[in-house]
Amino acid sequence: MRLILLGPPGAGKGTQAQHLVAKYGIVQLSTGDMLRAAVKAGTPVGRQAQEIMARGALVPDDVVVRIVAQRIEEPDARKGFILDGFPRTVPQAAALDRMLAERELALDAVIELRVDEAALLKRIESRIAETLARGETLRDDDDPQVLHRRLASYREQTAPLVAYYKLQGVLRTVDGMAPIPQVTAAVDDELTKALASKPAPAFLKRTKPAAKKAPKSTRKSAPKGAAKKLAARGSTKVRKAPGIGKKSSKKAQGRRAAAGRVGGRAAVKPKAGKTRRR
Repeated sequence: MRLILLGPPGAGKGTQAQHLVAKYGIVQLSTGDMLRAAVKAGTPVGRQAQEIMARGALVPDDVVVRIVAQRIEEPDARKGFILDGFPRTVPQAAALDRMLAERELALDAVIELRVDEAALLKRIESRIAETLARGETLRDDDDPQVLHRRLASYREQTAPLVAYYKLQGVLRTVDGMAPIPQVTAAVDDELTKALASKPAPAFLKRTKPAAKKAPKSTRKSAPKGAAKKLAARGSTKVRKAPGIGKKSSKKAQGRRAAAGRVGGRAAVKPKAGKTRRR
């Protein structure tokens, strides 16, 4: 199973990803984790990403896609994965599609956790108050101002992915404002529907070669009357008896022999009672 969870910061993607990892035995692939692992391993693409990040620049899409491509070929990702933090833009999504198609893979579903931004801000404020009341340390993203900036970035860069994947027919939308157990149940239900109705990917469709037509016979068919005679005799070829014309037959030969044909002329017998004069 290969999935993407879409939704703005605070929509609950991390919570749902943990549930899916536990239920389906798949891995959650974070772009940040994959970049750090590639850099630590010293792979060619990892060294390239390290040089880019050292300059303070953003890692280009093609480098990120190469890192994702290497990661999904590892044994623990063969059963499936959830992409976290990637893709963030439509060009990244298109690059991901090409990379998966080259490996004869495809996404099973893209789950959108739809939330109301105003309600999301109130949720963050409540979480901050509860965290401070327990005397715990706030998370980096537990800041309304930071959340405002991240939401603006999501609307501008990542929200267009909803339309992109909807056109592909793999998008499933869930109400992310519902209680967590209800969201989890809804995600499971949408995944079940997606897997049951998923069409075969284009790269798995094979066009059957057109059947070859049997060559037309160049032999002329015999006339109907001759065909019946041939069928009765069990023969497929008519041969003429030597020396006999079309109208010749055994009966005709018999009549000529009976007439006493000699040298090509028939002998005339004298009538009874008459004597031939000399």
